[in-house]
Amino acid sequence: MPLIGWLFLFAAFALVVGSLLFLRDSANMKIPKEKLEKIRERKAEQEKADEEERDRW
Repeated sequence: MPLIGWLFLFAAFALVVGSLLFLRDSANMKIPKEKLEKIRERKAEQEKADEEERDRW
């Protein structure tokens, strides 16, 4: 295999490993309580809207 092929394989492998490491590091982020409350409120609103839309059909 030519050198450029090995370079592409190495770059692809490095991207995959880097992405996995980034996901592992970002998995432990804490969400502030205020933002978590907003998320839950928005989820409840969306579920209510979805239920109303389902009833219309």
